[in-house]
Amino acid sequence: MENIARAGLTAKAVVYVLLGVLAFMAAFGINETSAEDTSKSGVFDFIMQQPAGSVLLWIVTAGLTCYFLWRVFQTFTDSEGQGKDVKGLGIRGRYLFSGLVYGSLAVQSARMLLFHKKNSGDNSQDMVQELLSKPLGQWLVGFVAAIFLAVGFYQIWYGLSEKYRKHVNKSVPAKVKPILLNAGKIGYVARGVVWLILSYLFFQAAFSANASEAGNTSKALNVISNVDYGPYLLALIGFGLICYGLFNFVRARFEKFG
Repeated sequence: MENIARAGLTAKAVVYVLLGVLAFMAAFGINETSAEDTSKSGVFDFIMQQPAGSVLLWIVTAGLTCYFLWRVFQTFTDSEGQGKDVKGLGIRGRYLFSGLVYGSLAVQSARMLLFHKKNSGDNSQDMVQELLSKPLGQWLVGFVAAIFLAVGFYQIWYGLSEKYRKHVNKSVPAKVKPILLNAGKIGYVARGVVWLILSYLFFQAAFSANASEAGNTSKALNVISNVDYGPYLLALIGFGLICYGLFNFVRARFEKFG
């Protein structure tokens, strides 16, 4: 399971580094990259365009599957001893949520490989449309938005409080520790900002009962690019996502798994 965890974190790191690179490229129109390309599916498309792209994407897909398996293992075996009180169940629930997110990404990339199609459309809008068709649909979408809001604030708090240091604090070489751990802080804050914007988009969809108001990462980053000094802010977020990816590489290399 330790090897599975390391493979999963490595794949997650690759996705975020490339997502950050695409966001940075979109900020300044490098290679005609736009904010619409800055999604997880955009990352998969980018990988496929590289030499031996399908092989590389299969490797990333396997890694994302490993991440899913690791998080499920943590959730149901309580391998970290979180317990069954409210706090412990909350942490284990967070592990499961994370695993399901990256498990769905593994499915998405596998479909792309098996059916040889680029990912199109916005899955988040499809999900919102499905929720809106249910009884109390607007409330359900609002509930999802509230979860995203909580995740965003949690990520920012986690970074600023430096709670992330517990993953690698004792094992990172002293010479590079300050740089790598600061990358974690920048990365968690940047990721939190993206979650907050996603929350805003979902609240908009809930209030208007319009699924097109919701959006994925690319729409969130597009919102950033359209405000004052948008390209610079988008480049800053892109840099932060790269930092988050690098910190996950550090975790994959140095973290001690229970």
